[in-house]
Amino acid sequence: MSSAKSVEIGETLFGAGAPVRVESMLKTPLSDVDGCLHELDALKEAGCELVRIAFPEMNLAPALSFVLSRSDVPIMADIHFNHKLAIKAIESGVKSIRINPGNMESGERLMNLLAAAKDHGTVIRIGSNGGSLSKKHLESQGGDRARALVHAVEEQLLPLVKRGFDDIVISAKSSSVPETVRANSLLSQKYPFPLHIGITEAGAGIDGVVKSAAGLALLLSQGIGDTMRVSLTGPSVEEVAVAYGIQRALGLRHRGIDLISCPGCGRRRIDVLSTVARVKKLLPEKVRDDLTIAVMGCEVNGPKEAAAADLGIAGTTSGFVLFVRGRVIATGSIEEIEHRLQECLEKIAGDIAH
Repeated sequence: MSSAKSVEIGETLFGAGAPVRVESMLKTPLSDVDGCLHELDALKEAGCELVRIAFPEMNLAPALSFVLSRSDVPIMADIHFNHKLAIKAIESGVKSIRINPGNMESGERLMNLLAAAKDHGTVIRIGSNGGSLSKKHLESQGGDRARALVHAVEEQLLPLVKRGFDDIVISAKSSSVPETVRANSLLSQKYPFPLHIGITEAGAGIDGVVKSAAGLALLLSQGIGDTMRVSLTGPSVEEVAVAYGIQRALGLRHRGIDLISCPGCGRRRIDVLSTVARVKKLLPEKVRDDLTIAVMGCEVNGPKEAAAADLGIAGTTSGFVLFVRGRVIATGSIEEIEHRLQECLEKIAGDIAH
């Protein structure tokens, strides 16, 4: 159940059955152009499909134009407080902008922004945020924060729709998982526009990953969401990796190798954690996206319970075994098994190259 409508940002389709797109946001300020370009290159390599850039000051317009001219990834300008910044970003060539109804003017100024977007074929994302809900939004919904998020989106969505503009993406985010899930469920039931999902201010490290995975999986498993961002305190490429990891776990999209391993228990014959680390070092950069590799601690977990893995290593009473879809093809020391595993991976990578 993706959105009924679609939009195109650059040459990338969002919504209407397209894959759930993976987004991130530059952590580098626009004043550091070289840093922005370096981060953009890293995000492209990681598979990011849309990058949001904060555009907070008019004097950064030349920097924005330069970054746009060098980026192979579609750019969305993130605008707050001033509709003139949004218009300037559109005139500079961005294919999409994000406005926050919690701090963006409505009325005539919104209509001026709409006119510029129409003239340039720019997609507008209306993104409400739990941290910037106004007292008016909250009071109008009796303090119900999820409904207030929806109301904030509608405040700027409906005037655009009334004037025949539908190059729109909508979004309602909060740092609360239940609040975000309910708001997006309501939006998906009411409107056909592509929906951007995420848990804002999710946090750092494992805390941010867990909160993001919990909320996004709840939505994606119901078919809600056409584009997503994992908002982590940390490098932007980590956001992209986690987003693809969530989609892979749900069977939606596959990028890179799925490395599975047992948790370890009293039966283990090997140090599973250190073996996983050794296997990771062998993995090539280019390999099939649907490849599964298993590391199992004993003969119970592997090859038997990991029989579906394309390749696997398991500990035994006498050392290690290497197996392919449950069939043992080699036994020996960790060094011998690593050598055979590397041969298998190189063959797979070679087959892809040719």
